[in-house]
Amino acid sequence: MRAFNEQPHAEKAPYYTRDHTKGVAFASNFDLYRSKAASWRDTLLVNLGPVPVDPWSVREPCRAPLLEWAQEATVVAETLMGLLSEGLGLGFEFLKGISGLEGRRLLAHYYPWCPEPELTVGLVGHSDPGLLTVLLQNQVGGLQVLNGEEWVDVRPAPGELVVNFGDLLQIVSNEVYKSAEHRVLANPSKEPRISVAMFYLPRKNDDSTFYGPIEELLSPQNPPKYRKFIVTEFYGRFYNKRLDRKSLVEHFKI
Repeated sequence: MRAFNEQPHAEKAPYYTRDHTKGVAFASNFDLYRSKAASWRDTLLVNLGPVPVDPWSVREPCRAPLLEWAQEATVVAETLMGLLSEGLGLGFEFLKGISGLEGRRLLAHYYPWCPEPELTVGLVGHSDPGLLTVLLQNQVGGLQVLNGEEWVDVRPAPGELVVNFGDLLQIVSNEVYKSAEHRVLANPSKEPRISVAMFYLPRKNDDSTFYGPIEELLSPQNPPKYRKFIVTEFYGRFYNKRLDRKSLVEHFKI
């Protein structure tokens, strides 16, 4: 990712777009004209499912490493989904059967040096929308997770993966699992911060499925905390929530 971002402008220009629905897109802020604040970073987005992107639309020098990472991250995600499903007292394949891992999006963030990091952020506080996010980061810190009312540093360690539970997992588990609110500080280091994340999401074109708390988890003592919804409403709310942090789960709360 560093090699891609530090190419001459002309090499990256063909990817520049704020349309995040394209197979491959590159921008500083996809929501620049909708958000209340801008983030100090550049992002390469690759939509990998349910309709896979043409591998040749991802140029070198990052094509092979990114696609290999996506495959390896999916192996991790499938294993974690099975374990989380068993943790709910359900079968290993249950959660995967609800939403699958077909909706896959790769986001590679490049956080350059910021001369006045106290005036902005690298990535505003938010929770991820989907089921799981599997993230690999380099040695430059900045990632923080909200613990109660306090932001806590997630210090990088070589070879370590960061896994975030998403809002959809919180909803379908009826809050057995909680989504993680996190942010990235603007980078005060001359060395760039780099992270590559795989997001596992509901299929965007599938409005035949209603999502909500899993019926097998509900009882008179544990009633549903969220109403049912379709994918169109889910994504519509996500892309319009702006900087309201965890308002996605609040929107569907009963």
